[in-house]
Amino acid sequence: MSERTQKGLPTMLLRGLFRRCAHCGGRGAFFTGWFARADRCKTCGFKWQRDLVGFQLGAAAMNIIMTGGAVLFSMGLGVILTYPEVPTWPLIAIVGSVALLVGIGGFPMSYTVWLAVDVRMHPLEPEELADAAAHANAKTQAH
Repeated sequence: MSERTQKGLPTMLLRGLFRRCAHCGGRGAFFTGWFARADRCKTCGFKWQRDLVGFQLGAAAMNIIMTGGAVLFSMGLGVILTYPEVPTWPLIAIVGSVALLVGIGGFPMSYTVWLAVDVRMHPLEPEELADAAAHANAKTQAH
């Protein structure tokens, strides 16, 4: 996909938030379960591990950013809704629960959102597109 026909970052980020492939928008993208990843997109054959240094670190950082944002939002909302008598311990329990839920539950989205950012920063090479197309064609011919 050339630079001109590549989807915009907002579209790719939305795809990532819904666990879709940043390249084709295919459902489930690379996941066979909530935490189990396949090596390629089920729809287009795109190999998500692009052999670029730091991809895992970027996905981990995306999980931290998403979790931190959810924590700040829930903490701010809790303070706003209960001000001036802010209940400290219930708020800590709620914010801690949000951190655990988003941190663990957001694991797949951290990979697909980071992939969207990565594909936008490093557009797909012609070799990657050819490899994905060949894999997708082989898959359809096998069925």
